[in-house]
Amino acid sequence: MTPLVVAVVRTPHPRTRRTFLLGLLSGAVYFAGTLYWLVATMTTFGGLPTAGAVVAAGLLVAYLSLFPGAFALVLGRLHARFGQRALLLAPSIWVSTELGRQYVWDGFPWTLLGYSLVTTLPIAQLASIVGVYGLSALLVMVSTAAAFVLIDRSPMRWRVAVATIVVVGVVGIWGEMRLRSSPLLGRGTPVRVAVLQGNIEQDEKWNPANREAIMARYLAMTRQALAQGATFILWPESATPLPFEQDILGGSAIRRLAVESKATLLVGSDQIEPIEAAAQNEKTQTRSYNAAFLVKPDGTVGAVYRKMHLVPFGEYVPLQSVLFFAGPIIGAVAEFSSFTPGQEPVLLPVGDHMASTAICYEVIYPDLIRRSVRDGSQLLTTITNDAWYGRSSAAYQHWDQASMRAIEEGRYLARAANTGISGFVDPYGRIISKTPLFEQATVVQDIRFITDRTIYSRIGDLVAWLSLALTLAAFLSAWRVR
Repeated sequence: MTPLVVAVVRTPHPRTRRTFLLGLLSGAVYFAGTLYWLVATMTTFGGLPTAGAVVAAGLLVAYLSLFPGAFALVLGRLHARFGQRALLLAPSIWVSTELGRQYVWDGFPWTLLGYSLVTTLPIAQLASIVGVYGLSALLVMVSTAAAFVLIDRSPMRWRVAVATIVVVGVVGIWGEMRLRSSPLLGRGTPVRVAVLQGNIEQDEKWNPANREAIMARYLAMTRQALAQGATFILWPESATPLPFEQDILGGSAIRRLAVESKATLLVGSDQIEPIEAAAQNEKTQTRSYNAAFLVKPDGTVGAVYRKMHLVPFGEYVPLQSVLFFAGPIIGAVAEFSSFTPGQEPVLLPVGDHMASTAICYEVIYPDLIRRSVRDGSQLLTTITNDAWYGRSSAAYQHWDQASMRAIEEGRYLARAANTGISGFVDPYGRIISKTPLFEQATVVQDIRFITDRTIYSRIGDLVAWLSLALTLAAFLSAWRVR
């Protein structure tokens, strides 16, 4: 960030397209470096030729790079009008572009800048107040302060540097104190939860010959978890070889096991919903959902959550008329041509308490998780199938982004992933347990249902929206000055 800010400020004509191209180039490096695994995913599992995968991934990287480009363009314009003081607006401008990545088009807020702080736990505690966008703002503030010291020659640069050091110091000290006290760890109702990591290879997952073996594996792992005292057991995303409601044998076995053990099971599976034909001579059509079924101790289905944020190029192809060459990817995802997104978050009744779940990458949408907590979720869960990522950094990125939700909401997080990473995170972002990739594992942990609310769970992304308002106000002011 510091080199980008320095380059923008030193550009002779900040209003020209050169400033935008500087941001675009930075964005291309940023996203190509964090999303490189898309090519291997689309070629290995999507059936695309390498050239087609490179083009599809390149288009996504190019699209995401527009946001850093917009950051550089706006910062350059404001610097041209207001001088060095405009650099103080850099955190707001950057956060505004990250907010755009969440809401523009279908949204793809993967690897926001603030996620890089999730393992720096004292600083990451700030997310319990301002969320991941607030952490992004803090990082940009530090980087811009460094740029300010390099560029400015007035005494103001030292005031900016000292103020930044003080802010970071206060945040770090407060965060360390919060970690040491950890009051949430002693509150709430205990529950023993298990996450199952079946480790089913992606190319074996939809082979009809493997259906019985896959179901037998998960049922056996469930019994292992029950033997260790688990009362709430999570299966990964799309764990069942057939849709839960259509799989008579497998569904009956799951229900029977729940009744015998008096346990609650959360099962990732597809759901098929019939659509009545408009005319008698038309065939009945169906909608397909990526879903999670909560099976209660009496064997009934207590809730069904349908995935709301579908994966582009994974569960649907955006702009299919243009990106027709990416169609084979959809066929490799499941037996269905495309999924339909769910409409609302659904709470999951676990005994007398409420939990919530996020399927796969929708856990990177902070507002979605916050809505569940606002509605009464006392425990966060997420189920996923990260076999698509292979051994790339994507699985680790996904885990880190899920961990941020625990800090923001002040909730325990349980994560079941088909091939990993599975495990548990406490309300402060500390890893309680964590599995390696591509190993079969059953992990049981005592955690808690928590009812306390963090400041972030109450105010949401207020910092991000205020950043957008400040950026727009500054930009309009610069326009009037012009």
